[in-house]
Amino acid sequence: MDDENSEFNDCKMRFIVMIVDVNYSSDNSNLRRDIIQLKTKKYVSESSKTINYKKMERRSFIQKTAVGSVALAAGLPYKSAAQTRRLKIGLIGCGWYGMVDINAALKVGGVEVIALCDVDSEHLKSSADEIEKLQGSRPKEFKHYQELLDVKGLEALFIGTPPHWHALQFIAACKKGLDIYCEKPICYDVSEGIAMMKAAESAGNIVQIGFQRRQNNAFKKTKELIENGTTGKIHHVAAQIHFRLTPADSTIQAPPASLDWEEWCGPAPKLDYRPSIGHKTWRLEKAYGNGHLVDWGIHHIDIVRKTLNLGMPVSFSTSGDLNVFKGKITTPDTLNATMNFEQCSLIWQHRLWGTGDINEKFNNGVFFYGEKATLFTSENKVIIIPAGINQKQEEIDILTPDIREKHVADFLNAVKAKDKSLLSCTIQDAFQSTASVQLAMSSYYTKSEIKWDAAKRVIIDNKEASKLLARPYRDNYKRPS
Repeated sequence: MDDENSEFNDCKMRFIVMIVDVNYSSDNSNLRRDIIQLKTKKYVSESSKTINYKKMERRSFIQKTAVGSVALAAGLPYKSAAQTRRLKIGLIGCGWYGMVDINAALKVGGVEVIALCDVDSEHLKSSADEIEKLQGSRPKEFKHYQELLDVKGLEALFIGTPPHWHALQFIAACKKGLDIYCEKPICYDVSEGIAMMKAAESAGNIVQIGFQRRQNNAFKKTKELIENGTTGKIHHVAAQIHFRLTPADSTIQAPPASLDWEEWCGPAPKLDYRPSIGHKTWRLEKAYGNGHLVDWGIHHIDIVRKTLNLGMPVSFSTSGDLNVFKGKITTPDTLNATMNFEQCSLIWQHRLWGTGDINEKFNNGVFFYGEKATLFTSENKVIIIPAGINQKQEEIDILTPDIREKHVADFLNAVKAKDKSLLSCTIQDAFQSTASVQLAMSSYYTKSEIKWDAAKRVIIDNKEASKLLARPYRDNYKRPS
């Protein structure tokens, strides 16, 4: 019998070592952690720190661990007892992208949506209906985000509202001690972003910002090529997203009956409603989305910073026009923005009309100009263009399946482990990308060069541009400080 117990003990020790040493993917990091927790909590006595043989028969142990070891080796979703507890999450802003994020979280798994908030009652109901079908339970529904934040048991929050609402909702959630996944841009103006960073630093909570292109395999390959010397030193970067805009109806009219337009506008100016500035289309309205560069181009600015390990630009010079869609949108349909980093210069350009780039495959992407080669990187492709005459180009197709799910998974893993090192985009880093595009637009609005002091977070010797760092809030709304 002693020999059998010895063999049993040896078997268990080998299994535990196998769990710790297994070569697991990032997707299985929670699985490894949970199994280790299960081992220590279920099979190890807390008082003696020794194996509790009375809890398991030898045959039962071998059968159960064999299933787990096979699942681990194959990367299958073997779940421990610790994994059966689902993280309780909520969502503010149930429109298009808020639900994209929540669906990604449900696809990743290990969560339960217990509360939703939206000022459009139709959005709120349809989102609750969808989530109930997906998870089997219906989340509570609220019109006002303050009520959602008081829901008992809420652990983490997703913010999918337009950016003019982000600061107030984010800071309120920080005060509640909630972990937060917030969509980009992090806020409407630079001062809001500074206040949000202060709130997160004070709360010490887990915060991930929705720059999901950081998961993109094509840009990861680009970073690898640059760092291994393929391009030589990068002196210049050009980023662009051209597309043909089909503007929404800009006729002033009553908002949909389900939408509380007063609440939707919140601390931002309350403009007369028209479909061209409402759901989804607010992005090209100066008062709410601040234009194409801030809404979509920000992804490219962020991934350039990530790829080249850049901080913030030291100066900005932006020019552009609103000609083709004048009277339809209020931000430029043509833009050229120069952002000078200490290491290199970056030029952003967009045209929302015409043919775009002379070669349509370059309409959306980033050129990295190096001494030895130029790289063009898009969502699913890297093109290597060696320097010199008649050099052969190399095209590499690189897909990134489930890019949103991967980004949300990083957040959920960090929350469950209480480990900020698992995050792929902190608010401090996201602030730099957000402030970069906001300052570029301030240069456009003031028709002036802007010089930025990143250490002090102030604009140097430009009073008109400095006024745009903090937009006055409307009515009884109070700006955070």
